[in-house]
Amino acid sequence: MRVIHALLAASLFCGVAAAQAKIPVKVVVVTMFEIGNDTGDTPGEFQHWVEGEHLTHRFAMPAAYHDALMNDDGVLGIVTGVGTARASATIMALGTDPRFDLTHAYWVIAGIGGIDPKQGSLASAVWSDWIVDGDIAHEIDIREVPKDWPTGYVPLRKSTPYEKPRTDDNGIVFHLNTGLVDWAYNLTRDIKLPDNAEIRERRQSFAEPAAKKPPYVLRGDNLSASTFWHGKLLNQWARDWVSYQTDGRGTYAICGMEDTGTLQSLTWLDRAGKVDAKRVLILRTASNYDQQREGITAAESLAETKITKYSAFLPSLDSAYRVGDVVVRNLVTNWSTLRDRMP
Repeated sequence: MRVIHALLAASLFCGVAAAQAKIPVKVVVVTMFEIGNDTGDTPGEFQHWVEGEHLTHRFAMPAAYHDALMNDDGVLGIVTGVGTARASATIMALGTDPRFDLTHAYWVIAGIGGIDPKQGSLASAVWSDWIVDGDIAHEIDIREVPKDWPTGYVPLRKSTPYEKPRTDDNGIVFHLNTGLVDWAYNLTRDIKLPDNAEIRERRQSFAEPAAKKPPYVLRGDNLSASTFWHGKLLNQWARDWVSYQTDGRGTYAICGMEDTGTLQSLTWLDRAGKVDAKRVLILRTASNYDQQREGITAAESLAETKITKYSAFLPSLDSAYRVGDVVVRNLVTNWSTLRDRMP
């Protein structure tokens, strides 16, 4: 800890040139948005981490969406901005920053998303093995598609929906280190997550048994798309798209807007020897269901689904920190072992 603090001080107060060694980073916490300030007001995804992890050392990041913040334990936090493009650019800026040694760092990407009511409930936390891009494709307006097509969305370089054989396009599908995901899930699966009367009532508006459960930690796969889609019909597309792109090995559970952008940069940074992409974890917590509840339309539901107005906005932020921080603390506490050998 004293070594890290000395290096931080050198970088902060004496300039980067004065610190001959790079600052070793143990864990990078990646979030996607913040509301207002990083501390002391309405929280976004970053605020609980800044306050709970005491991320008090700030590093200017003019080539990224947000400055990097770090504590004395070697935990560094960043906000990417919303969407795959901003996420990719921010992670690339961080990964090539000469001040940091990220070669042994673990990455905990922790954000909120819309959950499939067939798979989970509000404020639940989802660890994912498969991350599938939902933007890279061809599309025909649904009003012009052939009558026998289930969707107007067509895989890139294909002519019909879900045409086989699937093309393994770089940047569409990412498979995380299953052993590391197993470890994180088993470490956190019994954590008690926040619940309240409001989300208990909303859960009853869905027929699926999983949607009615109190918040819990689960495994399920992630559809990443900068288009914020919503509704029962697009939910079925998401299930089918993830199944198709993973050759039936993945099961769609939750959606986000940035994760394939983050993983694309980490993949190339790994190729450049700057990070270890086998040390990446992605955690999404359910701020809302990805479709309308019984009795209203998809359009009416979408009108309710706005930032800070999600059904479980604050509980989902709490869940992301509660679950993710258990992993971060374990990595830091056991760093003497986990620096060179993954759990």
